[in-house]
Amino acid sequence: MSEPTQPVPVVEREQDGPGRLDQSGSAATYTGRPTPEGHGADGRFWSPRRIPAALVAVVVLGASGILLYDVAAVRAGHSAMHWRRVLARELAHRPLNDVWVLTGAGVAAALGLWLVVLAVTPGLRAVLPMRRAHTDVRAGLDRDAAAMVLRDRAMQVSGVQSVRVRMKRHRAEVRAVSHFRQLDDVRADLDTVVGEAVQGLGLTRTPGLSVRVARPGKKG
Repeated sequence: MSEPTQPVPVVEREQDGPGRLDQSGSAATYTGRPTPEGHGADGRFWSPRRIPAALVAVVVLGASGILLYDVAAVRAGHSAMHWRRVLARELAHRPLNDVWVLTGAGVAAALGLWLVVLAVTPGLRAVLPMRRAHTDVRAGLDRDAAAMVLRDRAMQVSGVQSVRVRMKRHRAEVRAVSHFRQLDDVRADLDTVVGEAVQGLGLTRTPGLSVRVARPGKKG
């Protein structure tokens, strides 16, 4: 097996004791390969956010249509709708510090802030952007799929009984249970094997790697 190319990680080992498990852990940061020249690194994929856009469009269209109809009816000599008369009367008589006025303003401000956040943030946190091999092709990798790849590679390490992988934006967390071999040896092999797998994912920003190995809990 090839030696790891990254610096030797710091190893933390808990002391044995009643009700405690033998554990071995490490945290290593892997530097991703540089993006090919001319193929700039991309950020997260932007979500189309069709549902919020459709809701806003329906609300704006409905309110504008009702208001336009009422204004046209008043211009034609008909009386204004009841809701508009009530709204005009309430706005004319209620003070600005009224609880209902403050509540309505707070709700409107919260909705506006929510729409601004949706407009300036990309979304799609579950899709990790991959390096471009061609300028006109962009690919992404689902976090669950990336975690499954790392889990399959980790299960190939001798001594590993079970593995749980959590794939985050900047870190892959591997929690393994080993039923034989020294924990430090299993952890070192996991650092190497999973580290190579992380590099092989082809992400624009290679996430760091956190590995923890423990013994299975005692039954009964």
